[in-house]
Amino acid sequence: MLYLNLGPIFSARSIKRPYSFLVKSGFTHHAAKSILHSQTRTFRLDHIEDLCRILVCEPNDLLAWTSDQNVQYAPQNPLEKLRVSVSEPTLNDTLATMPFSELKKATKDFLDLGKEQNT
Repeated sequence: MLYLNLGPIFSARSIKRPYSFLVKSGFTHHAAKSILHSQTRTFRLDHIEDLCRILVCEPNDLLAWTSDQNVQYAPQNPLEKLRVSVSEPTLNDTLATMPFSELKKATKDFLDLGKEQNT
């Protein structure tokens, strides 16, 4: 079954209040609640586009998949790419545990990389 898996994206973007974020971004209260609680069986294409725009992601990033126990899937089925794996450490977790000297160097390297790409 496909479902919306927005938690990791909100976490990566340091969005602490996803409901407020969605409403401020133009989603109705009802749409924001439905999106956050995966209460909808249909998903509007303009909502997908809006989520991708405001979260700077691709549609595949929004979705996760779990197999139906009653159906056999081939291991190479493309849906396998959407299966949620064991949680990996987030950037915030990594940065929080990184020694300060390494954090300063990583920040400088990251900013330098951004400057190189803009030139």
